[in-house]
Amino acid sequence: MLGEKILKQLNTTEEELIGHLNNDVLEIFSTMVGGGVLSSKKAETESHFNDSVSAMVGFAGGYNGMIAINASRKQALRFAAQMLGMEVDECEDEMADALGEIANMIGGSFKHHFVKDGHEVKLSTPSVISGGEYEMTVCSLPDTLTLQFETAEESFTVSLYLETD
Repeated sequence: MLGEKILKQLNTTEEELIGHLNNDVLEIFSTMVGGGVLSSKKAETESHFNDSVSAMVGFAGGYNGMIAINASRKQALRFAAQMLGMEVDECEDEMADALGEIANMIGGSFKHHFVKDGHEVKLSTPSVISGGEYEMTVCSLPDTLTLQFETAEESFTVSLYLETD
């Protein structure tokens, strides 16, 4: 849940943030991943993942936080295959880089909505974690927004973590 303090700092509403994040993800998936996103909805932010891959990009400057994309391992392999024009069984080695690049594109697109309001922001290099079972905890960033995106195969989430001054 996003607090009033961060929304005021960014001079926006939760609805506008949802719209920006949704549109950024849809545009990136239609142009870079080959589409396939059918719908989206607001969801609870999860911290426990099984047989999954998570890619994160941090940002710092006028506001601080992180964007994370979380997908099942199968879904991450499909994304990599679609991005690279390969078969799913051929892109195991590229899966982490592909999901990291998707997170980087989402973060880059998202930050531009607020640069115009004087919130200069720098992005980190993407980090990717995967495993049979893992916990992802973001310390001291209580303001979160998560959207769940549906594809024909299954869903994935994109979470936004924001920190106030």
